[in-house]
Amino acid sequence: MRALKGDAVSPPPIWIMRQAGRYLPEYKETRAIAGSFLDLCYNPKLATEVTLQPIRRFGFDASIVFADILVVPDALGQAVSFHEGEGPRLTPLPDAAAIAKLDPGKTGSVFEKIYETVSLVRAGLPANVPLIGFCGAPWTVATYMIAGRGTPDQAPARLWAYRDPASFQALIDVLIETSVEYLCGQIAAGAQAVQIFDSWAGVMPQAEFERWCQAPAAVITKRLKARYPDVPVIGFPRGAGEYYAAFVEATGVDAVGCDTTMSPGAMAALAGKCAVQGNLDPLALIAGGAAMEDAVRRILDTLRGKPHVFNLGHGILPETPIAHVEKLIALVRQGG
Repeated sequence: MRALKGDAVSPPPIWIMRQAGRYLPEYKETRAIAGSFLDLCYNPKLATEVTLQPIRRFGFDASIVFADILVVPDALGQAVSFHEGEGPRLTPLPDAAAIAKLDPGKTGSVFEKIYETVSLVRAGLPANVPLIGFCGAPWTVATYMIAGRGTPDQAPARLWAYRDPASFQALIDVLIETSVEYLCGQIAAGAQAVQIFDSWAGVMPQAEFERWCQAPAAVITKRLKARYPDVPVIGFPRGAGEYYAAFVEATGVDAVGCDTTMSPGAMAALAGKCAVQGNLDPLALIAGGAAMEDAVRRILDTLRGKPHVFNLGHGILPETPIAHVEKLIALVRQGG
């Protein structure tokens, strides 16, 4: 929490995106009990268990609630399912009229399950381990809602935004309002920081990035800060490249998650504006050995004395050896 609020902490705290997941045998066992992925997300007892598993095993410095960014469209009434080996599937939004049928008034029954998980996790965590809540950014969530699945370049959403920006803005506005409600509910239930995941921010030219990624994040952050001024907000505009600094300035986030492609030097420059989080390549973690160790030391050496939370540049991959995660944590805590 100190690092997210701008303090240089040595050694830096560490958690990793998707730390509760398929690289852990205990997660696989719990997932088998739950049935489907969404059933696991919506079972507060089991979702709490998988959220706590990496804390018990590794002693990470933060926990992040187990859920998915597509909880939001599911709560809005768009059918969502997950298929093994294929990823999420949604009933695609066919036209502007379908946007008007999304129902923010019915999100409570879905969101309450996540809030219960947050409350149970907070009760089960050590007092000194903060809990991070999260949502998907409106742009990234919209790409799935329009295409009905993940796509290589998010072309369906990008084309819709070019051809009919008014209706696309209407969808973004619904997602802004719903995301604010969702994050505030998580904070009220016990989350002490929140992260906004914009996994597909990097596919847009500058003007579209400013309108569909940066502007919504600014609105969400402002509204969260109006209600919870002391709760840090982490932005993660993955792939934003040269737009990262402008994103930080425009949104007012307390911290920014840096993706794998950002150099440690660029992260250090950003750390003069806010806390930075990241950014070891998840593939370097799989490789282990000298490649991982050298990369970890470069990040730590460059960001020493800066407000930094060590993390990956994206989510941990299922084939990651547990021994490599243990080595990573030891390296970070030894200062490289």
